[in-house]
Amino acid sequence: MPFQILLNLMIALIWMLLNGNWTMSGFIVGYVLGIGVLYVVRKFRPEPFYLAKVFSVLKLAGLLIRELLVSSFEVIGHILRPKLNIRPGIFEYRTQLSSDWEVTVLSCMICLTPGTLTLEVSDDNQTLYIHALDIDNVEEMSSKIRSTFEKAIMEVTRS
Repeated sequence: MPFQILLNLMIALIWMLLNGNWTMSGFIVGYVLGIGVLYVVRKFRPEPFYLAKVFSVLKLAGLLIRELLVSSFEVIGHILRPKLNIRPGIFEYRTQLSSDWEVTVLSCMICLTPGTLTLEVSDDNQTLYIHALDIDNVEEMSSKIRSTFEKAIMEVTRS
């Protein structure tokens, strides 16, 4: 991936040199042309196309922002209700992530989301103990984490 980014930058600079256009618009046109060239020759290179990884990272960031907004409004709703009707609890979450980096990112994303907190990670990095402000159904909450955060993290790290 770093080689593809460097190659794309070189194509953009060569484009600017050939056109004698040393402006930002000239660089952008050259960079987009470089993306096109790299996309065409991607079948001849062993590594995957680098923009796929960039899109996966952007998707993960967008997912985190969406979950932050949704859970923030849920917590605000709990605070503003006249009668506090929550069911806090701690549950065990078995993850399919394997590396330390993946588990750390998942744990941080859970901690950043209002209403949830990762209390502990087991020694084998397979179990997270999570405190939630309002637990309706543990299986539903686990499947939501698995289908959102965990799936997006796997897209970024395993391609």
